[in-house]
Amino acid sequence: MRDSSASFGSNALIALFLILGVLLPTGCVLWFMNDAATSQAAAARQSVTEAYRNQLPLLRDRVESYWQARTANLTQQLGPRAGESPASAFARAIRSGAADAILTPLYPPPPPPFNPDVKPDLALAAGQSQIRTYLQFNNKPAALEAIQRYFLIGPLSSAHDPQGRLTAADEQLLAIHLQPTPARIQHLAALLNDYDHVTIPPAQRLFLMDELRTLDPSLSFPTQEAERLAQQYQATNTAPPDTWQLPWDRQRPAEAIALDRTATIQSLTQSLLDQQTPSKSVRFTLLPPDSSSSSDSIQAGPLFPTWRLSFTLLDTKPLDEAARARRASYLYAGFLTIAAMILTGALTTNVFRRQLRLARLKTDLVAAVSHELKTPLASMRLLVDNLLDDPAHDPVKTREYLELIAGENHRLTRLIENFLTFSRIERNRQRFDFVPLDPAELIQTAAQLMRERLQPPQCRFEIETAPGLPQLQADEDALVTVLLNLIDNAYKYTPSDRKISVRARHASASVIFEVADNGIGIAPRDQKRIFRRFYRVDQRLARETQGCGLGLSIVDFIVKAHGGRVTVQSHPGQGSTFKVTLPVAVGQAHGLRRALSPPSL
Repeated sequence: MRDSSASFGSNALIALFLILGVLLPTGCVLWFMNDAATSQAAAARQSVTEAYRNQLPLLRDRVESYWQARTANLTQQLGPRAGESPASAFARAIRSGAADAILTPLYPPPPPPFNPDVKPDLALAAGQSQIRTYLQFNNKPAALEAIQRYFLIGPLSSAHDPQGRLTAADEQLLAIHLQPTPARIQHLAALLNDYDHVTIPPAQRLFLMDELRTLDPSLSFPTQEAERLAQQYQATNTAPPDTWQLPWDRQRPAEAIALDRTATIQSLTQSLLDQQTPSKSVRFTLLPPDSSSSSDSIQAGPLFPTWRLSFTLLDTKPLDEAARARRASYLYAGFLTIAAMILTGALTTNVFRRQLRLARLKTDLVAAVSHELKTPLASMRLLVDNLLDDPAHDPVKTREYLELIAGENHRLTRLIENFLTFSRIERNRQRFDFVPLDPAELIQTAAQLMRERLQPPQCRFEIETAPGLPQLQADEDALVTVLLNLIDNAYKYTPSDRKISVRARHASASVIFEVADNGIGIAPRDQKRIFRRFYRVDQRLARETQGCGLGLSIVDFIVKAHGGRVTVQSHPGQGSTFKVTLPVAVGQAHGLRRALSPPSL
């Protein structure tokens, strides 16, 4: 068995050689080249970024010109037209997209103060009173008919109350609440969208729009949000949240005031910027206050003193490809430089490992030979000395001692045969004589050679051979050696109450030999290693049993040389079964000799 500490030390030495001699210099070279390529890529990106940063002042001027032109256009949009009221001008400007909301000196007008001296319209009061009376008595049809007669087609359809509200619009909303129909909703919606012929106070118009949108969200009121923004500004004299006032010079209150939401400013500006910079690799953006911006951004100009103009690289693929090409060229040169180092290191390491392996094998072989030869020779010498020192030779004792000497001699013979076989395998000198053989006779020959150790009561030995087994084309001595090594292993690793059985059966085009025991078994992790040279399961077994770990490796070599395979089935504490599968003879050629190269053990 290989010495674990020596193996660990040699592996550590090889690893240290690889790290210090090859991997460390290689890693350093690759790191420096990659760092150089990364620096080049960063410089290229910085150059592109600087070029786009230089475009920001030019784009800022264009954005400034655009919004100045849009503000100047506002006066033209609100200019007086023949027969047009301030409300009509407001609606026309909003629908044309001049601003999200507009306040002019005339629209929206402030709510009129309450005047107690103004007398109510008697007809209007009478119509409303009649409708409320019908509703008080839960007479909805009569109330709806009165609304239709007075406020839809009657003389009160354009009447206003003392606060200036269009009474017909309120009554039509009442009719919709009493009996909602699409016709009534559409009629009132058209009334609210009519700024040219219908006079409705802004507050009332916005209230009615909100009510109708609650009943039918699909309705469209282009001026609804503009009315809301205008009234919010009028109530506080400041722009509502997320809304911006144009023009910024508030020292000219006589001029119109345009209100635009942040989203509108960003959308319009973004369209302008996209037209000015159609490149797909960069996107210029106008950022509102309190938004995160890069260090490359600049102030957006006098019209937007707290806004910033920035840009973002969208398509960095050309830069990345250039960086990858540069890095590839550097790394390619580096790989060419260190390829010789790696190849030399790999070859040197391989030679070094083979030398260490050969040195370990020689050490293991010397140790195994010394130990295994010393033990039987010492036993025979002790037995012979005892016989010689005995003045009176007892025939029973003499026979017993001679049997023990014969056993030790047999053990020594088997050990030397294994060493010789191993030596021939190592020197590629192992040859086989392939002749037709009877499987049953092979088992009998092996059992006959082991008969002295397989006698009861120390061992119960059984042979089971199926009748009519086909012949094998094989080397007789080699297969007997296979069976002897397997039976010897079964004997050694079954401490007490030994039960060993050898079976042979026919399966398809093969003959299967099985050697089973009731010994200590083999752990699953060791079952693939036991066919290696000098491998023993553990140190304890190496001390308690004889052998040097060559038997199963020789078995594996011989079986593979015959075109077969050897496997093991075992569980710790439940014994083991070694199975040898060999192909049956194809022809009847005798005396065929051929030299086989040993497979890797």
